[in-house]
Amino acid sequence: MSRVYSIGEALIDFIPSVTDSQLKDVPSFKRVMGGAPANVAVAVARLGGQSAFISKRGEDAFGEHITEQLQHFKVDTTHLLKTTEANTGLAFVSLKQDGQRDFSFYRKPSADMLLSKEEVRDLPFEPKDLLHFCSVDLIEAPVKYAHIEAIEHAKRELARISFDPNVRLPLWESEEACKAAIQAFIPYADILKVSDEELYFITGIEDEAAALQSLFRGDVSWVIYTRGKDGAVFLTKDKKASHPGFKVEAIDTTGAGDAFIGALLYQVSRDDQALTAISEQAMHDYLAFSNAFAALTTTKNGAVESLPTIAEVHAFLNENS
Repeated sequence: MSRVYSIGEALIDFIPSVTDSQLKDVPSFKRVMGGAPANVAVAVARLGGQSAFISKRGEDAFGEHITEQLQHFKVDTTHLLKTTEANTGLAFVSLKQDGQRDFSFYRKPSADMLLSKEEVRDLPFEPKDLLHFCSVDLIEAPVKYAHIEAIEHAKRELARISFDPNVRLPLWESEEACKAAIQAFIPYADILKVSDEELYFITGIEDEAAALQSLFRGDVSWVIYTRGKDGAVFLTKDKKASHPGFKVEAIDTTGAGDAFIGALLYQVSRDDQALTAISEQAMHDYLAFSNAFAALTTTKNGAVESLPTIAEVHAFLNENS
């Protein structure tokens, strides 16, 4: 089994005690660990994969909680560094009736933004390991150059790169800066995940098929196109598979996309074949498993507390086959 490394932000999500309420009207919140790369690391470990997290957190109570949570879920925290120069990032969340959410972030700067390229130079990547990243920490800060250093080092060691843009516009100085950073990093990726809410923003192409094909740049071998409750599409340069998803009673969609890509990377870590050798049947099976894992996540609150076990995923797939 290959190891899955995630690099980027870990923060504290404050989940509201009520749904269908604006953030200003929420009376109280529950503290949970969040941050897309951290969520992905936990998802891989939850399924039994080898998972490690690369970041920097504050020397504060929230940072301690993040470390404890990651270790509880058996994520390797060797490369989660500490700093007194900034606090751990915070995000306050409001939930709509259908489980969709809005965020308000507090990170100017947060500790993860201070991770430097010098601090990631000796990461022990091995061939066929995976390095996963998102766009939140591609802002103009030391952590952006830590990403470049880690990605280039991983490629030299023949590890595979996974990129989920996971667009969060409130964290950027402008939409143009966010789009430019995503476009600059797409060619690094072997596996690229894009949601239906992000496709036009990233590509500027209205036709869905043309937009998806435009993403095959640089090293991109797989494009995973997620469509929320309507499932996902899996494309290679010459193959295509889709899965309609599963109908569940969604309570909280926070972290569902992270759960999906975590489940996908878990499956890749167990598969010894080259990415380009995947069959259409395997593509469909990857999507079914990832959709099931993500769907079950939405039936409970929180991004990591809601993650099902692998036994629960298989039981759900059997019930819905």
